[in-house]
Amino acid sequence: MSEHAAVGDPVRADGAGAGPAPEGHPRRWAILGVLVVSLLIVVLDNTVLNIALPTIQRDLSATQSQLVWSVDSYILVFAALLFTWGVLGDRFGRKRILLTGLAGFALGSALSSIATTPAQLIGFRALMGIGGAAVIPVTLAIITVIFPPAERGRAIGAWAGAVGGAVALGPVIGGLLLQNPQWFHWLIHNDWGSVFLINVPIVAIGAVGIVRLVPESRNPNPQQLDVFGLLLSIAGMTVLVYGIIHAGDTRDWLAPSVVWPIVIGALVLALFVWLEKRSDHKSFDVTLFSNRGFAVSLATVSLVFFAMSGVIFTFPFYLQVVRGLSTLEAGFCFLPFALGQLLSAPRSGQLVDRFGVRKVLITGLVAVLASLVALAFLQRGTSLIWLLGVFVLFGLGMGCVIAPASTVMQNTLPLARAGAGSAVQNTVRQVFGALGVAIIGTVLANQYANHLAPTLNALPPAVPAVLRDAVSSSVAAVPASLARAQQAGLPASIASMVRDGAFDAYVQAAHVATWISVGMAALALLVVVALLPRHISVHRTEPQAATGTQPAAAHQG
Repeated sequence: MSEHAAVGDPVRADGAGAGPAPEGHPRRWAILGVLVVSLLIVVLDNTVLNIALPTIQRDLSATQSQLVWSVDSYILVFAALLFTWGVLGDRFGRKRILLTGLAGFALGSALSSIATTPAQLIGFRALMGIGGAAVIPVTLAIITVIFPPAERGRAIGAWAGAVGGAVALGPVIGGLLLQNPQWFHWLIHNDWGSVFLINVPIVAIGAVGIVRLVPESRNPNPQQLDVFGLLLSIAGMTVLVYGIIHAGDTRDWLAPSVVWPIVIGALVLALFVWLEKRSDHKSFDVTLFSNRGFAVSLATVSLVFFAMSGVIFTFPFYLQVVRGLSTLEAGFCFLPFALGQLLSAPRSGQLVDRFGVRKVLITGLVAVLASLVALAFLQRGTSLIWLLGVFVLFGLGMGCVIAPASTVMQNTLPLARAGAGSAVQNTVRQVFGALGVAIIGTVLANQYANHLAPTLNALPPAVPAVLRDAVSSSVAAVPASLARAQQAGLPASIASMVRDGAFDAYVQAAHVATWISVGMAALALLVVVALLPRHISVHRTEPQAATGTQPAAAHQG
């Protein structure tokens, strides 16, 4: 993305478009609301999907690897195209590109709702990612420009709170839709398509607000599109993630078909970074990482996103299959997580003003770490009240991490580089989210199969191999597979033994997966304690119009 990706918005109160006025745009809060609505659809989508994964796996007979790809196909394309959409926005107008992306996202959502095979779902999800990637590059950068320094922390806190709340509200909305499939049966003929179709009316609402409120802007000197860099980044990430997910199929991390894709993907990404550092029209601004405040804050947010992605992928299966909750009940279990973030993120700016950004980040990370450690000891019979309390703590901690760190990232950079900084931080964060789903999803599958093996080995030889294969493929397949087997004559005592063994195996696998998230959160805490400057501020100190590029970048469309 160009350095001027979002600094050219005509935000002067007099409409002159010659750079941001010190008092900010007169309609800045209304614009923030529109941007948040647009952002909500791309954030909601992932967690709405997560609560539907057990149902999708059953209806489409999807493997664990295909489930992971249905999540990561969206994230990978989304992350890879953030910069491309930013450059296209510079050239053709950001408002126009935002509306185009939302239209593509709505089309992909509608097609995903009627997918009949795992391959179709993966492909349509990738189409959603193409459109969704257009939304992120402009939102945070526009907020940085249209709000004066005194209000920017509060605005970014509201943005982060909305994002965090959407992450956790997604399962609630997904559960509500899955619990009432009749709402959309006149359009679709499966029980889970509504979790995608709901995006279409939200897109329509967001588009109306964008047309009415968001000003058009473009860079009169747009950056050249980095096609080769785009292809390298997509290839590297896809091959790397393929190797990680394929380990779930082979159940052997050292298999050549696993090791070589991981190595090749890492080398291609290293080549991409090396070339970007030397490019005169870079799509990924590597030089931003020389800013210590930006680099440390980005590492912190990315690591906790990795941890959160793993938790949100793992626990819908625990709640719906192991604990036997309905999709709606399981979705409501994530509501305390949303509540925690909605309470802490908007107030994090006040906490930073009083205690400093380091103390707030450290406190938030300690809360995240403590909640993850608690989840690592969860058992089949653990009180749900206790679990909900842990989710509240998790949400409170995330809110105290994401909002201050995002503000630091935006305000430690010169205003003219706000767009590039926004794109870099969102890309890296999405990549870590994809890696979190891939790695933790693969570990979860392998550990589940390993812990279930003793139970399956103890079964009488008469138990059919098809039942053994079904229950070892995924815990979501256990209830239906055992019901069919009992109808075919499987004794109830053997069915009960398999069910208990499978549920215990999943809980043990979830422990291992959650400890990976614990490690990521602990690493984030170490990074902040050791590397974040002690006197860093979340408030921009440079004058709003300090960069000479501001007037040139503003162009009314």
